[in-house]
Amino acid sequence: MTDDLTRRGLIVSGAAAAAVAGLAACSTPTATTTAPATAAAAAPATSQAAASGTTAAASAPVPAGAVSVKASSVPVGGGTILENAKYVVTQPTSGSYMAFNKTCTHQGCPVARIVGTEIVCTCHNSKFSIADGSVTQPPATKPLSQATVTVQGDTLLITG
Repeated sequence: MTDDLTRRGLIVSGAAAAAVAGLAACSTPTATTTAPATAAAAAPATSQAAASGTTAAASAPVPAGAVSVKASSVPVGGGTILENAKYVVTQPTSGSYMAFNKTCTHQGCPVARIVGTEIVCTCHNSKFSIADGSVTQPPATKPLSQATVTVQGDTLLITG
């Protein structure tokens, strides 16, 4: 009888752990945000689409596999590196949102921080522009791959 209770307890505990892991996978990713260097660049974000790679949509359905981020969490002149997703999201100018795959094109390390207007990979110190993902400092030779940003109110949906 004791073996049945122990086995049953293990099964219930395993099912509960799987449910918690499933819920965590569906949650909104946490992010590392780097504020811009100047106070003028810290103006409040707007939700208007203003750059290529940014699509405005008032109440369109959420694309499958999209990651959502609050626009207010992406500083003007800076960006946010998503910890639980594969993207870095930037706002080079007010209302202009960009997203890139956060994997460095040099040797595959995730980018680690945003300093001023550059996305920095600390593995080998490659740097990329927050405006278009282009290389600003080698050893990387290829830009970060661009993702699609769709603006829905104060939410940014990232796909690609």
